[in-house]
Amino acid sequence: MAKNARNIVTQGLSGKLGDLIVFRQLNDETIVSAKPKKRVAPPGQGEIDRRKHFQEAILYAKEAYSEPALKEEYKQKAKGKGMSGFNIAVADFMNAPHIDEIDVSNYHGQVGDTIRIRVTDNFKVDSVHTTIRKGDGTEVEEGQAEVLPNGLDWEYKVTQANTFSTGCMFIVHAFDIPGNDTELNHSN
Repeated sequence: MAKNARNIVTQGLSGKLGDLIVFRQLNDETIVSAKPKKRVAPPGQGEIDRRKHFQEAILYAKEAYSEPALKEEYKQKAKGKGMSGFNIAVADFMNAPHIDEIDVSNYHGQVGDTIRIRVTDNFKVDSVHTTIRKGDGTEVEEGQAEVLPNGLDWEYKVTQANTFSTGCMFIVHAFDIPGNDTELNHSN
């Protein structure tokens, strides 16, 4: 692909030249490239699923842009990245949060103990939900974690005593603004 700016012969030129070259305009520049190849085989199920997911992301971004506060957040995130806020909204829909760590070192089955969860997202983590189960699967408690001042870690404060503090299962769900849900389980 070649770029051409300020050439009086090709300036403003767009379209196809024969079966080899395509001209198009982008930001006041003329882009010259080879003619794209046509797809011979029909798309597979994976490609169909990716296209559907992308269409859903576009619809989400349009909806997000209809809410002024959320639109402004996406636009602020895009500043200095060479992207639009709309692109950030699409990427937010396409990428679920990632739970990096569940730290249960301060959990001893006592009311007031804490569980620290590190969660990242390409835009913003909206909420983190924690469930504690005994080894036999019986639920001890569940609730929302609170974000810590660093904006990266979340903390769940235990509200129920648990005499069986070892052999427990900690189930964490992290949600982002579009509603993507990531689950991670941890045993002690």
